[in-house]
Amino acid sequence: MSDRPFKAVLFDLGFTLIYFDCETNGIYDRMDAAMVDSLQAAGVKIERGPFLEQFNRRMHAYEAERDTEFIEHTTAFILLSVLQESGLPLPSQNVIKSALKARYSVSQACWKVEENVYPVLENLRAGGYRLGVISNASDEDDVQTLVDNAGLRPYFDVIVSSAGQGIRKPNPRIFLTVLSQLGVEPGRAVMVGDTLGADILGAHNAGLFAVWITRRVNKAANRDHLDTIQPDAVIGSIDELPGLIDSFNS
Repeated sequence: MSDRPFKAVLFDLGFTLIYFDCETNGIYDRMDAAMVDSLQAAGVKIERGPFLEQFNRRMHAYEAERDTEFIEHTTAFILLSVLQESGLPLPSQNVIKSALKARYSVSQACWKVEENVYPVLENLRAGGYRLGVISNASDEDDVQTLVDNAGLRPYFDVIVSSAGQGIRKPNPRIFLTVLSQLGVEPGRAVMVGDTLGADILGAHNAGLFAVWITRRVNKAANRDHLDTIQPDAVIGSIDELPGLIDSFNS
């Protein structure tokens, strides 16, 4: 087993291991409403309309730039910045944490586990592979909650988010951080993800073998890179993964 090419498999989270199963129309309005309700219930004196207008302007500006800088400014950072700019006394960290928990609980109910994920992960674990998750996300607690809600934690040795690390895929440092924790060299690791610019390019930047999973890839982030970023292998669904890896390790 020690001579095989691959020793670790890393996964993206959203649209690779889990998928969003709700209408997106209006979801952010409901998330914002839950956040503001929590803040106001804690005694934070904000005006809903003006506050949300400023918060959403900051969020949209950040989302437009984060995939060029590959730096993760968390939702908590943006929320605190907007409250500070509003001239309000800053609430405690517990109040901020509760507000963000209320915000993300709205969307967390929409995420479902992809078909065949559990048997594939069991197969890989039984084969002796070290497993990790790397998720681009603006809230660390949200990622960890999604992992627990999906029952995925027992399968993984390392679970990290860009919010927790302060950097986003495709920055190679986030991949190398996980591999360091796993004790595996980049050339002995596989990255599996649905986004060409983050998962596949990032894996290549860090020296990993990159597998593109195409079950849910019809989005602008992929269409913009179809001719410029080439994965090492392509699978239509996750149940094809063990056979693919075994073909290189036989």
